[in-house]
Amino acid sequence: MTRRMLTLVLTLSIAILAVCLERTVAAGRQLSVGPVTYKEGGQELNGYLAYDAALLDKRPGILIVHEWWGLNDYPKSRAQQLAGLGYVAFAADIYGSGAVATNQEAAAKLAAPFRADRELMRRRVTAALAVLKADPRVDPKRVAAIGYCFGGTCVLELARDGADLAGVVSFHGGLDTPHPDSTPKPKAAILVCHGANDAYVTPESVESFWREMKQCGADWQLNVYAEAVHSFTNPNSGSDPSKGMAYNAAADKRSWADMLQFFGRVLAEAK
Repeated sequence: MTRRMLTLVLTLSIAILAVCLERTVAAGRQLSVGPVTYKEGGQELNGYLAYDAALLDKRPGILIVHEWWGLNDYPKSRAQQLAGLGYVAFAADIYGSGAVATNQEAAAKLAAPFRADRELMRRRVTAALAVLKADPRVDPKRVAAIGYCFGGTCVLELARDGADLAGVVSFHGGLDTPHPDSTPKPKAAILVCHGANDAYVTPESVESFWREMKQCGADWQLNVYAEAVHSFTNPNSGSDPSKGMAYNAAADKRSWADMLQFFGRVLAEAK
């Protein structure tokens, strides 16, 4: 056998082994998904739980808060993605009654009451957090929350409210809060993943958030992704940045990796 043929055989063998390993890992997963009904203030809410049933030990839990569209397929897909990594993932329902918007006007109407009343927003997110922490598969000391756009605002309000969790991650979320000067030091570490060209979250808003975090003594970091506009993690946002919202594959990939690295730190520290 020539050296070239030997190299080819070895390369093919490694490739086949890699495929076999991937199939073995996939076969070892027993992804379980489904709705979870809960209540806050008399409002019925319908969240979405995802976990790997093949894992028997308690594991970290991740709360996911949806964009202003409501609990549609996108946050559910993120819950499945996290469950595949070994987390118990719970996608919250902030609006209730199965409310999901299909256009921006409807989404703005759904989100408006919560933007105007941050205490209501905090109660809704806290109710979802309680559901996740009560799950028997979850280690309640190792819990984090992530949110997209509107959901990013929600998880930041959760941190500002002093929620007992390891960390929160905002993806292209609103950074404003009604009373930034009175924010106490959060228990949760904070990661903000922000698009450099996000016209919905102004530089002034970023600067105000920066001052707020420094003043309250938070454990925080702000990651900015070049060329990314609002909603850069969602493939359903389209591909035209001039419209203000568009998917950016590079920023999506990098921010997800940054989130996982952040989890590696804060969830380990929470043990």
